[in-house]
Amino acid sequence: MMRSRIMQGVQTFLPLVMAFYFSIYFVLVPAQQQQKSADFIFEGFKDSNLSLNGVAKIDSRGILELTNVTQHLQGHAVYPFPLQFRSFSSNSTFSFSTSFVMSIVPEYPTLGGHGLAFVVTASRSFEGSLSNQYLGLFNSTDNGNPSNKIFAVEFDTVQDYEFNDIDGNHVGVDVNNLISNKSVTAAFMNESGLYQKFNLKAEKSIQCWIDFDGGNNLLNVSVTPGGRSRPKVPLISMHLDLSGVVKEFMYVGFSSSTGLLSSAHSVMGWSFKMNGPARDLDPSKLPAVLESQSEDKHKRLAIGVSVAAVVVMTVAVLAGVHIVKRLRDVEVIEDWELEYGPHRFSYKELREATKGFRDRELLGAGGFGRVYKGILPSNGLEVAVKRVSHESKQGLREFIAEISSIGRLRHRNLVQLQGWCRYKGELLLVYDYMPNGSLDRLLFEDNKYVLSWEQRFMILKGVASGLLYLHEEWEQRVVHRDVKASNVLLDADMNGRLGDFGLARLYEHGTNPHTTHVVGTLGYLAPELTRTGKATTCTDVFAFGAMLLEVACGRRPIEPKYSPEELILVDWVWGMHSIGKILNVVDPKLENEYVAREAELVLQLGLLCSHPQPEARPHLRQVVQILAGDMVMQPLPSEAPSADTPQTTRFFDDFVFSFSSYKQSSFNTNSHASTSSTPDGRLALSLIHGRD
Repeated sequence: MMRSRIMQGVQTFLPLVMAFYFSIYFVLVPAQQQQKSADFIFEGFKDSNLSLNGVAKIDSRGILELTNVTQHLQGHAVYPFPLQFRSFSSNSTFSFSTSFVMSIVPEYPTLGGHGLAFVVTASRSFEGSLSNQYLGLFNSTDNGNPSNKIFAVEFDTVQDYEFNDIDGNHVGVDVNNLISNKSVTAAFMNESGLYQKFNLKAEKSIQCWIDFDGGNNLLNVSVTPGGRSRPKVPLISMHLDLSGVVKEFMYVGFSSSTGLLSSAHSVMGWSFKMNGPARDLDPSKLPAVLESQSEDKHKRLAIGVSVAAVVVMTVAVLAGVHIVKRLRDVEVIEDWELEYGPHRFSYKELREATKGFRDRELLGAGGFGRVYKGILPSNGLEVAVKRVSHESKQGLREFIAEISSIGRLRHRNLVQLQGWCRYKGELLLVYDYMPNGSLDRLLFEDNKYVLSWEQRFMILKGVASGLLYLHEEWEQRVVHRDVKASNVLLDADMNGRLGDFGLARLYEHGTNPHTTHVVGTLGYLAPELTRTGKATTCTDVFAFGAMLLEVACGRRPIEPKYSPEELILVDWVWGMHSIGKILNVVDPKLENEYVAREAELVLQLGLLCSHPQPEARPHLRQVVQILAGDMVMQPLPSEAPSADTPQTTRFFDDFVFSFSSYKQSSFNTNSHASTSSTPDGRLALSLIHGRD
């Protein structure tokens, strides 16, 4: 009886067990096989289901944006399912192949920041990763840790000495570490069989191919400007054992980051396959315009025809370049360097002072290049090192101008040049370090610290004193040509010091300036510059007037976000002056903690210095005397002057500067002090008429 019941139970449940077994077999086994031979392609990412984190997103065009041109960001995009990279019973890595089209668009045309990487990773979370030079992959403590389990091919546009980068335009192979196993300057083999370098930052799109042969542990990486066919010879070909990196299942995707300098890193198309070649991307289906194939063919034909004719010339040019490079590597002291006097530093000393020009020491960047903080190893002095970019507009001529002017200037309100360096074509200037940074940063960017009115007034008087020294008190007349808040640096005692003499021009006293290119910053440029092209002390006064208004009002000379009535600062202040409400423009961040008479003086003086006619602006000596209380002025007229009114100076015929024994010593130091009047009942402010 018992036996028959057991048999009956077996007959009942056996079909269920078998059905469950076969369901597992037919579901899991094909899934595993699919992972071993994964094959996907995205020609645009509109319908993709990628796993995104950081600032990564897919825009309306279907472009995968890993980062934008905002500083200190990172972004990741990962295929959502893990793929099988080796069998459970073997340490050998399966083969894989990928192809993608990307773009790197820097915020500044010649300064990239930082880069993009294709990654094979055990985790798609990238926990603890940092931006900047770490590309969103590692941080300062785990970089190089074997437990990272990350293989990456980086496309790096910043030379980081911390990781022994060869240059700021390279492709590198990374295994658990941003010190690359191998890195090569971005290039491709052209139709003539020559490696042709190209700039990762200058191309509309970049085509990349990465192939790993698991059987032979061979990695090949190729890269070209978009629209070209795959090179016959890869840029990188190396033996690489990934058995210690890849687990049985891994994720594939992209990682990118920005630092103090930034680039928009994007991917337009991506193809991937395990154990086989990745499918080719169709350029016509990608959401970015690639160079047409017909144009490419014409270029190939032109290159092919030209090569035979210029081969001898090419050899000669290459030989000449090699000789010039060898000579440039030597620190040659030239005659002009002996003439201009400040100390010359060795490149080795400055590199040591800035810790290899690493990003952590970066103080700022612009069209000229970068500025780093450094500590001189010889004496422990803190300095700022301006490293002029090879490709910047500020080249040797401006470099010499800055040495020839600031190198011999000595004034408490000018940034002091300590010395310079030239090495391998690099141009470096060494200044006193200003611990409180630039005036515009404290006015507009630092929300934790508000400059008091006392500090602002002291800074303005200091900068005016420095400009007076440049215009009248030094052996030559120096026209700065770029007076603005961002070029005023603050020392430890919050004294304002005028710096950046790269655009300065020197003239003998009594001579007339010559016509030159119009340079400077919008909002600080005097209107006559566009007509005459001559930079004079009057144009410096105009720029200082814009800065007077800027410091008092706490806003830039031109602010697009404001209404049309407030768009141009000087027009807005004139408007408020005309209705008797000029103090309404004072920076609201001061919360009424300012000296009313001083504020009104600064605002009216700013309007006067910003007069459209150069003849109606004061000299710097008069500006200094007014700010010091040694000169008095009659009130401004209520209506703003017009730049095209004939004989504009007649507008001011009744208002002339006059020295007076009257001293504005009655300035009340309390907030909103009442304005004392002259005997005729008006504020002692006058306007200028006539110039030398």
